[in-house]
Amino acid sequence: MDGAWERVRRVLCVRLDTVGDVLMTTPALRALTTSHAHPNVTLLTSRAGAAAAALVPEIDDVIVYDAPWLKATSPRATARPDHAMIHRLEAGAFDAAVIFTVYSQSPLPAAMLCHLAEIPLRLAHSHENPYQLLTTWVSDPEPTRCVRHEVQRQLDLVAAVGCATADDRLSLRVPADAWAASAQRLENADVDLGRPWILLHPGATAASRRYPPEHFARAARLLARRYGQQVVFTGTADERSLVDGIRAAMGAPSHSLAGSLTLAELAAVIARAPVLIANNTGPVHMAAALGTPVVDLYALTNPQHTPWRVASRVLSHDVPCKYCYKSVCPERHHDCLRRIAPEAVVRAACELLSEAPRVVPARPARLAIPS
Repeated sequence: MDGAWERVRRVLCVRLDTVGDVLMTTPALRALTTSHAHPNVTLLTSRAGAAAAALVPEIDDVIVYDAPWLKATSPRATARPDHAMIHRLEAGAFDAAVIFTVYSQSPLPAAMLCHLAEIPLRLAHSHENPYQLLTTWVSDPEPTRCVRHEVQRQLDLVAAVGCATADDRLSLRVPADAWAASAQRLENADVDLGRPWILLHPGATAASRRYPPEHFARAARLLARRYGQQVVFTGTADERSLVDGIRAAMGAPSHSLAGSLTLAELAAVIARAPVLIANNTGPVHMAAALGTPVVDLYALTNPQHTPWRVASRVLSHDVPCKYCYKSVCPERHHDCLRRIAPEAVVRAACELLSEAPRVVPARPARLAIPS
């Protein structure tokens, strides 16, 4: 280990992805903050990642960056925002930068950014020799030699500079005001917390990761009619129509919070829920951080993002085209999700309800993972 890492006081952590990716990086962030000089952590992330970062106690500051090498970033006419970001990072006087990526991403654009900002220590996984762009290069073994869970990948990265933690759970803190607001939101939606209920989140940003709405509707109908569950839906404002369509098709009473929750309030609702049923998207990782059992409808676009350290059922249908890394099913059949029977989803939820009855914390402070 380079002894210079032991003296790091200010570290820039780069995770230019979304909610779930930021949460799966939190054990590695904890390892950084509890090792050596207990450095201050600033996260450079996307707009969506910043919303999650606000709920992570290991993060001291957040910088939002629309990186031009990411698909989600809108095209722009000039490189002025990138020059401005270099100057901002240089002014931050960081001692080190840790660049977190999935194995299909190159760390080198972010490494160049940090190099130009004159951050002296730069750590990342890389498939190719980065030469001067990284001062600590961890040769990336994925996917040719192994495939690790995303959490383990990032823990292994920081371990290369001597940082480790005995607590590898995901970290997410529910603010007190969001905890109180969630109770009011549920009451306004006519949810009786004294009766059995279950939470469904049918949306996902990528079409390839969405379980068919008609399947969600059948599963919801079975849960409501056969098992007496109050079915509560969540989703973004853009997913209201999706939720409304599923509710109309299910032919049984249900409740919707779609479009009405902040991310912190969504976290509070998930923390209260006996079980979450969702596509493989951000709320699954929020559930993992909060200890909520989860049925994960797992599209086989990639293998490394299953729920971490939480009671779960991961449902998918094996297909020859798995691990395609595509946002839209390239084969057009969507069989890795479409061929999961709604009855299997209901069975998995009922198993979790019977195996892991939830005792919801009375105060949000108990929901914070200790550092």
